[in-house]
Amino acid sequence: MDLHLKGKTALVTGSTAGIGLEIGRKLAAEGADVIVTGREQTKLDQAINTISRSGGGTVRGVVADAATAEGAADLLKAAPEVDVLVNNLGIYEIKPFGEITDDDWRRYFEINVLSGARLARQYFPGMLKRNWGRIVFISSESGLVTPGEMVHYGMTKTAQLAISRGLAALTKGTNVTVNSVLPGPTRSEGIIDFLKSLASDPQASAAEIEAEFFAKHRSSSLVQRMIEPEEIADLVAYVASPLSSATNGAALRVDGGVTPTIA
Repeated sequence: MDLHLKGKTALVTGSTAGIGLEIGRKLAAEGADVIVTGREQTKLDQAINTISRSGGGTVRGVVADAATAEGAADLLKAAPEVDVLVNNLGIYEIKPFGEITDDDWRRYFEINVLSGARLARQYFPGMLKRNWGRIVFISSESGLVTPGEMVHYGMTKTAQLAISRGLAALTKGTNVTVNSVLPGPTRSEGIIDFLKSLASDPQASAAEIEAEFFAKHRSSSLVQRMIEPEEIADLVAYVASPLSSATNGAALRVDGGVTPTIA
């Protein structure tokens, strides 16, 4: 399917690995001119090489910490206008609620929530003026069902849903859309360490640890496996495209059916 992204410029934050990297690769393969971001030039160069092999649109990188006001300013200077903004930057960890400090709350809000809000604030007015644009927040199933072992993370994912829906309300009557995509547990860099932190036997095989995770911690999952980054990128690419013109203000799940609601 041709997603009609040729000639569109897309900025993807947190795009040197995992979900963000795959989103960048997919958008480029569909013809978009992709801007990837990262704090380290080496990782950024590796991401650019990976995405470039997909063909299609151009790809360039900007060294900037998108979690800071200074980094956001650097991105705006390097790319004053974009057609597609994918707010993918985010962090997660297991931490007992009683051990989550004030600094932890602030750090998670700054990186997972405020980073996307800043960039949306920068690029949204231009999208409205040109009467076309796509903003996509990469939230999580944890934004709907907050896991007890990572309440601070779940809080930020719920906040993203609120910002996305509120911003979508400001697009009424235009060709600009704002949506959230909610992945479930995804196979990405560092996921094995995350799963080991919950495993009864951290020395077990990766397959055994993954199976135990779904049996004990995500038993509601219908696929009973990790989501692959490509599966998320496919949905994001569609939402970022002109073909998704009637999808606005939505929270779109690509969670393997893990969220046990009908909402």
